[in-house]
Amino acid sequence: MAWVEQTGQASWRVRYRRADRTVGSVPGFASRRNAEVHAADVESDQRRQMWIDPAGGRLELRSWVARWLPVQDLDPRTVDNYESYLRCHVLVRFGATPLEEITALDVDAWVKESREAGYATATVGSRVKLLSMILGDAVRQRLIPVNPVRQRRRRGRRSRAMVAERVWASPEQVLRIANQAGVLGGPVARLLVITAAWTGCRWGELVALHRDNLDLDAGRLVVDAEVGSLHESRGRRWLGPPKTPSSARTIVLPSFLVRLLRRHLETHPFEFVFTNACGTWLWRSSFDRRVLRPAIDGGGRAGVRLYAVRPGLTFHGLRHSHKTWLIAGGAPEIAQARRLGHHLPNRVVEVYSHVAPEVETRLLADLQRRWQKADP
Repeated sequence: MAWVEQTGQASWRVRYRRADRTVGSVPGFASRRNAEVHAADVESDQRRQMWIDPAGGRLELRSWVARWLPVQDLDPRTVDNYESYLRCHVLVRFGATPLEEITALDVDAWVKESREAGYATATVGSRVKLLSMILGDAVRQRLIPVNPVRQRRRRGRRSRAMVAERVWASPEQVLRIANQAGVLGGPVARLLVITAAWTGCRWGELVALHRDNLDLDAGRLVVDAEVGSLHESRGRRWLGPPKTPSSARTIVLPSFLVRLLRRHLETHPFEFVFTNACGTWLWRSSFDRRVLRPAIDGGGRAGVRLYAVRPGLTFHGLRHSHKTWLIAGGAPEIAQARRLGHHLPNRVVEVYSHVAPEVETRLLADLQRRWQKADP
């Protein structure tokens, strides 16, 4: 509902009622006729559920974010990332800007400045994606008519940014890294690195691995669908589902790894397979800083001389190394996907293909051969 009121000798305003029964207004019309035309447009848009309250666009981004973020159903780690991006970057630039005043040109300028400041393309893209989600929901809430963060064709010099190739390691390099990790972190650290590279498991999947999910007689490791991953956020840890539904899987182990894990569990009194000396879960940041990075890049504590093996490799790079080995060994795509817990986009392949016993046998034989070559 909308109506016209005279506010001066030659000025009128349009008053309208919102869905919550409050009343808003649009002032500044020089004639009653113009005000009546606008009032009719308001009523028409309200009937077609296309009307956008002008007051919504005047809402500052930080105020909209304060309403938007608490209602998002997100993993705690994702919330941490979003809050960091918002606090350090998005709200610094646009926090005090009304929603209706954020333009595509403003966003483009912000992106350019961020890249020139040295931020990685992927990092800048994540921030822009977050801003786009926030403004997209503002459009759906009818606060603004369009989302100014829009996908555009590449142009200018953007193509100069090359995507860096992922760093992976050979079996020989992984074993050298594992041996150096063992010097710093003990036998558990050595076995953790080896298991990661020869199974393709993620960090969270391995540090959450319970003895009950290892069937060494059958040579199988199970990533549980409910508690198959250790999650970390703000100094808190808990067991939960792995990254995706496809990540819940059973991984067949090469014989050498069965032997190493069996030997480890014979002297390991704790319920989880990879723990610290007290039997509690490993912290990813501490393991990376104190053990993995020195084992990969060289250095380490006093009295221990370590050599650089594969600078730039990460723990996730061990998973990438595993996939690289599978490809080199001729493993079919379906076998790679099921071992790594990937979802295949081709639904026909996923439904009707299966890993035949002979394929799995060849895959394990290739992994065993790579180990024997690395550790003759």
